[in-house]
Amino acid sequence: MTKYLSVFIAIIFSSYNAYSQKAIILGQIDHIHSTVLGENRTINIYLPENYSATDTIKYPIIYILDGGVEEDFIHLVGIVRYYTQPWIAQFPKSIIVGIENTNRKRDFTFAVPNLDFLEKEGFKKENFSQYGKSAAYIAFLEKELQPYMENKYHANTDRTIIGESLAGLLASEILVKKPHLFSKYIIIAPSLWWGEQKLLHESKDALHAHVNNPLNVYLGVPNKDEDVKMYKESINFYKMLKQTNNINVCFDYLPQELHATIVHQAVYNAFKKLYPKK
Repeated sequence: MTKYLSVFIAIIFSSYNAYSQKAIILGQIDHIHSTVLGENRTINIYLPENYSATDTIKYPIIYILDGGVEEDFIHLVGIVRYYTQPWIAQFPKSIIVGIENTNRKRDFTFAVPNLDFLEKEGFKKENFSQYGKSAAYIAFLEKELQPYMENKYHANTDRTIIGESLAGLLASEILVKKPHLFSKYIIIAPSLWWGEQKLLHESKDALHAHVNNPLNVYLGVPNKDEDVKMYKESINFYKMLKQTNNINVCFDYLPQELHATIVHQAVYNAFKKLYPKK
């Protein structure tokens, strides 16, 4: 099922002392059933200007993990639309897929034997009533969502993934374990603390084993004074990525941003760095 995603604006006509409403069509909403996850998922989709179902042009595709309308979809669409305007044209017109969350703690974390590590990280166990199902979510991306998008829309295999915090952990896990799923990774303030840094400990060997094709990775982190542990973990991850063949990695320290404010500026920076103006 497909619905249109609209933003409504009121236009005031002072001469008539009245107003009328019109809709700005920002994108559309697809509802798909995931057999892997055993639930329906809401997918927000932005199609490039002048996109036509009859065209033969195929577009790069950008996946936003926190992609709900009340999450990061709308403001990140604005960045992409800006950069693809003809007077800027810093990177190609792209399809954007915002995956709306149902349970991000469950979907974005990998399995661990227990949650004893949470307390020292400042979290309560009861806040993670469901967790550890990232393997199923990655299978959903690979076996259901990517084929769905590439069969229904004019999408090519140039895929970018954007994830912040727990979504940054998931993007990092995909990069380490199944790097072929995306060609560009925008990872922001990743929660590498999960499972007592298990992913970080496994990264070096796994990256050397799994990365066979060229990848571009952006790793952005906020002010280290807010969370020095996250900063140090990200630095260690960056060093591993930098030492891996076929990975072109950019580390971006944003001291003026906090965990809650970094996403927009980091994605803006990432697009500039991943697509340098020629």
